[in-house]
Parts: sequence; C-alpha cells; structure tokens
Amino acid sequence: MTMTEIEKAPTGAAQRADWARRHTLTHYLPHKVIREDRPDGTILLRSGYDLPPVVPNTGAWLHEWAEKAPYRVAVSERPADGPGWRNVTYAELLDQVRAVGASLLARGLGQEDTIAVLSGNGLDHLILSLAAQYVGIPVVPLAEQYALIAEAHGRLLYVLDKVKPKLAFVDDATRYAGALALPELADVEVVAVRGTASRPVTPFAELLRGEPTAALDAAHAQVGPDTLAKILFTSGSSSDPKGVLTTHRMMCVNQTQLAAALPFLNEHLPRITDWLPWNHVFGGSHNVNMMLAHGGTLTIDSGKPTGKGFTTTLRNRTDRPGTLAFNVPVGWNMLVDALKGNPALQRHLFKDQQLLFYAGASLPQDVWEALENFCFEARGGLPLMISSWGLTETAPACLMVHEPIGRSGVIGVPLPGVTVKLIPDDEMRCEIRVKGPNVMTGYFEDPERTRAAFDDEGFFITGDAVRFVDPDDAARGLVFDGRVSEDFKLETGTWVQAGALRMKVLAELAGLAQDVVICGHDRGEVGLFVFPAADAIGEPADVTLGAITDAHLMARIEGALRAMNAHVSGSAKRITRALILAEPPSLQDHEITDKGSLNIKKILTRRADLLERLYDNEDPALIRV
Repeated sequence: MTMTEIEKAPTGAAQRADWARRHTLTHYLPHKVIREDRPDGTILLRSGYDLPPVVPNTGAWLHEWAEKAPYRVAVSERPADGPGWRNVTYAELLDQVRAVGASLLARGLGQEDTIAVLSGNGLDHLILSLAAQYVGIPVVPLAEQYALIAEAHGRLLYVLDKVKPKLAFVDDATRYAGALALPELADVEVVAVRGTASRPVTPFAELLRGEPTAALDAAHAQVGPDTLAKILFTSGSSSDPKGVLTTHRMMCVNQTQLAAALPFLNEHLPRITDWLPWNHVFGGSHNVNMMLAHGGTLTIDSGKPTGKGFTTTLRNRTDRPGTLAFNVPVGWNMLVDALKGNPALQRHLFKDQQLLFYAGASLPQDVWEALENFCFEARGGLPLMISSWGLTETAPACLMVHEPIGRSGVIGVPLPGVTVKLIPDDEMRCEIRVKGPNVMTGYFEDPERTRAAFDDEGFFITGDAVRFVDPDDAARGLVFDGRVSEDFKLETGTWVQAGALRMKVLAELAGLAQDVVICGHDRGEVGLFVFPAADAIGEPADVTLGAITDAHLMARIEGALRAMNAHVSGSAKRITRALILAEPPSLQDHEITDKGSLNIKKILTRRADLLERLYDNEDPALIRV
C-alpha cells in the first residue's frame, strides 16, 4: 500500500465504509442485526449472533492463563522508585492474588464488607482488587482526586459514609496523608505500598505474605456469577454519585460479548498500554478484564492526556506500543499532533496495531483520517477502527462497531445477548434503553433510584438518545445524539435537544471554549454559558460579577455563533445570547465530575444570578447574537 491509495478514499459515508472494508487487515465479524418493529412505534434491536458460554468469575481467567502460559507477562508498570519495568507473569499474579486473598480472609473480611481504593492505577492496586474478587469481597475504586484535592473531600466522605469500608488502600501513604487523617477512616485499616502518615499504616508487603489454606479455596468456590465484585460510583453529572452493583456475571458476560464481536482477540495475543482510570468502567472493567480474559499483557501507563501527563504516555507507548489502543478523543488528538512529521515513530507505534478504539465522545473526522494515514504508512492497511457505547450500569459495552465503517461518530450495533429498545420521537431520534446479562440489577443501598432506573419491561433507562445511520438498514449502526435528560422546552413548547446542540457549539467555538452549557428552559430563546479556553482570554480580562467582558473574545464568540446560526433554522437550534463565565466549573461544589463531565443542573442552580443576566438585554457582559 502507498499513501496515494489512501488519498483516494471517498468522502461519502457508504462509499467510505466499503473502502474501509477492502483495506482493513484485522479479522472482523460483519454486523448482523435482528429488528422488531412494534405497533406502538417502539423498535427492538438484537444481535444476530449467539452469546457463547461464560466463565463464573474473574478468578477463572487467572487460573486458565497461569496454567496455559505461566511465564507470560500479565501486567507491567514502571516502578515509582527506579528505572525499567516491573513485570508480573500469570503464574506470579495468581500466586500473589491468592496470598493477598488469604490475608484478607485472615482479617475477617467477607462478602458483606467492602475495600475502598483511594489511589489511582497501579500493579499493587490490581493485585488487591483481584484478590478481593477472588474471595468475594467487593472493591470500591475511587477517583484519586477525591482524596488528593481538599475541595473534593466532600465527595470522598459521601462515598465512605455510604459503603463503610473495613479496609482502605493507597499506593503512597505520604501523598495521601491528608485524606488518611479524616475521622471517617479512623477505625479503618489502611494498607499502603510505601510512605507514612500520622496514623498506623499496614505495609502492602504484609498482605503478600498470606498463606493460602483450604479456607481460601472454600471462599473462592463460593464466588459465582451473582457475587458482587465492585461498587463503581457514577461520576454524578446530574445528581449525587450512585453506587453501581457490579457482579462477576456482568464483567464476565461483557468480555464474552466482546470476544464474540472481535474474533481476533482469540487469535492473536493482545497487548495494551493503557492510562484510563480504574474507578471508571472503561479502564477498570473493559480494558483490564479484556487482557485477563485473553491472556494478554497490560502495561499500566501512569500518564494521561494532559500537557505534562502526555509526555509520560508517549514515552510508555513508545516502549510498549501494544496491539490494541484505547483512548478518549482528546488523547487521540494529542497523539496525532505529537506524531506529525515523525514517520519513524508512526511506524513504530502502529505497525502491530489490530484495533484503534475511542469512546467518551465523538472523534473528529480529521483525527480519524490522520490515524488512518499513520496506519497505512506503518502496515500497508488499516486496523479495525471502532467505537462503542455503554454505561457504568452496563459493564460497560452494549453497542459496538465491529466491522470497518471508515468514519467517526458511529457507536455500533447490539452485542450478543443485549436487547436494545428504541423509543422514537417526532424528529427521528430515539431514546435508548437496554436489557441483558451485562446490565446491573440495581444501585447500592438505593432502592428508590433502582426502581426508577428500569421501565415496566425491565429495560434500563439510560437517558441517552441515538439515531440510525440508515433508518432502512439497522446493521449500519446507531449514532449518539445527546442526553434526553438534558433536553428542555422553550416557552413556545419547542424542544431543545441540548446535548446535540452543545456538540455543534463546541465545534464552532474550538479554541475559544473549554466547555459550554445550553440554557433556555421555559425562556423565549436559547442562550449559552461559555467556560472559556485558558489561552483565549486576553490579559488582563475584565470581570463583571462573575462574567468576562473581553471585547476581542466576545467578538470572536459572537462571530462564530452567527456563522453557526446561518446554517440552521428554527428557534431550538439558534443561539441568540451568551455569557463568558469567569469562574471555571467547581469540583468542590460538584459542578464538574472527576472525569470532566459538567453537572448542568448544579451549574444552573449555583449560578442562578448569571442565568438571569444572560436574559437581561442591558447587561454589559452579554453577547447578543
């Protein structure tokens, strides 16, 4: 293959999909969808493929690969205090998991207790989590920001009060000393890999000295599909975090579903270098378990897609390129920027890639096509380039693209065992609900929100909206179309699809806005709160009671919004007014979650005075479009 061939890729969606199928080298499974149209207009979608048999618990993966490939590296990480890599083989991993499991049982912990993990990704964190799962003790992995940032301690205390852990883990007691001094942890045993705090701390090495006994084997034998493995707290973008009861069935079924849709996972040893945080389902369940289920190698990346963190990620990816790569769009964007003009590094990183995967938001098409270019140069063809859709409550994958499509934005078709219910509205988009063995049964100690989470047929109410790529061909997949819960009506009764409109506005305000909030519930016009990009604000910026009045920035935003409005019709799609907010979203006041999602309700409530100013035509900070 040469670059001249990729330059011939068509721009039409259907033609580009055909082109991608011809040039994708990875073995893939074509989409097959069964559609049922009900008399009331509701649509049910199912996979045309059967769900294969499922293992009973995550420990089954450890036993399988410790027997089949005992000397294969299961997990690697760079040690905090030295060069090189710390590698643990599958045989070593199983031995260490069993030793720690024995230590947990010796402390009297059981299935009714919980273990809170306050620090981020790490090899010892993983060993502890797998050990707890091995003996049936649920783990509660939390965002490290909750413990490290004093302003976020309120969120930490909320969770600790909810789950009442018997044991807490941190990698570095010195770094987390502030959180460990909280009264709520006074009677909780704290285990740390290193460091000291103003309270007693148990060295993690002590847990590794546990002696497996018959009691360990008996406890593991009691761990089945319905045993609770984790309590994953949602990010709380619309309310207080909810504890998702994540069972072994959910996680094991989801990996079986993924293996059915991605047959190459069983054909070639998978390897990933991954930074995605384990307190979220994408990194901690989807990616980690994919390696364990297939005997692959997980390299723990201590970087992240930030200015400083990306340097670490690029270094780790260069050392351990892997065969699969998972990221959020901003991470892919940073990688593309870093690799431009460096064909040698492009070839090094992409020559063995079988899968490029994004989730969390839509990937810009220009970034997608840049990745295609890199892959053609590196391997003479394309890996499978895909996305997926799911939630913490669904373990997570429910929909997945598993054939070449040649474009960004498609979230796929149902995985085997999943039934999707689509409820259309008047504008050809659909509310999406799901049912399947990978879907949770409820929230931790929250029966009211559990009842509200399911409809009368047992479908989980996701609150998301989707559209068909092609209404006449369900196998072409679905496209994400915002959150139903964020939609609102203008005073005229016209619905505003806030999620979809937000994405359009962010595209128009690229480089000007870090994020935006669509406003206008029961108002006559749609307005906008703008959280400005840091480098877009002039120096010094004028601030009037919480709003920025930078004339140059205001003019640029007005011009971009006018250009957007010129291509739409109807009041629900036109932004007529905007305010630039001086204060960024507050983590302390729960305006933003640990993964960067805005809590729209909290922002509008906390900044009610600014909302009134947005609709005051005399306000000097108002951008009138």
